[in-house]
Amino acid sequence: MRKPLLAANWKMNMTLNEVKEFIKVLNDAQIDYKEKDILIAPPYIYLQELKKRLKKVKISSQNIYFEESGAFTGEISPTMLMSIGIDWTIIGHSERRQLFGDTDDIINKKLLLSIQKGLNVILCVGEKLQEREAGIEKELVISQLGLDLKDVTPEMMKNVVIAYEPVWAIGTGKTAKSQDAEDMNKAIRDFLKRRFGRKISNNTRILYGGSVKPENIKELMSRENIDGALVGGASLKPDSFLKIVNF
Repeated sequence: MRKPLLAANWKMNMTLNEVKEFIKVLNDAQIDYKEKDILIAPPYIYLQELKKRLKKVKISSQNIYFEESGAFTGEISPTMLMSIGIDWTIIGHSERRQLFGDTDDIINKKLLLSIQKGLNVILCVGEKLQEREAGIEKELVISQLGLDLKDVTPEMMKNVVIAYEPVWAIGTGKTAKSQDAEDMNKAIRDFLKRRFGRKISNNTRILYGGSVKPENIKELMSRENIDGALVGGASLKPDSFLKIVNF
């Protein structure tokens, strides 16, 4: 049985005072951490604050670079993250792909180094609207996944969570129908079975992301191959995120 993972991606949002208020509300909330994993990916500058004050919540970086150190102004390495006790990162989010030029080759390099250094990775994949309208959404997503997982071994997959995030549903208010999300997640799981075998396929958590809200989380989580959610806008208010967490 795969343990649900409810993940918040704050992106470039939140002031320090808002972060402190969020922490207080979350610490006071009733959450069954034995039944589900909760993860928050804040901006870099808040990582240590959350790590220090949220003992039962997994704290993740939103991105990583594929070198351990060097003249890469503005970047953060896996070694740096591990040195402050952070052992999760998101890789390949569509905003990184579209706005910052992360290719599948770059994402693959980030993934391999992150796992090598001991990080757990949420790997994001997803199609654009024109690709779905052309009927090639599954081929596109599986292609991304295959390139991103190049040279990844079955043993390394224990550190990988997949997040299916259709680009056309991120921040738009549009959500993939739960059956469409389930169909894509099943296609991803079938690919993992072909690539790594039944055990890895059965054990790998596959999330859905894309305008996840308190109003649709229960239906999404009722699907066999949806093991959690990567939440953007609805994770910025603690009350909203708690409703998702306690679906």
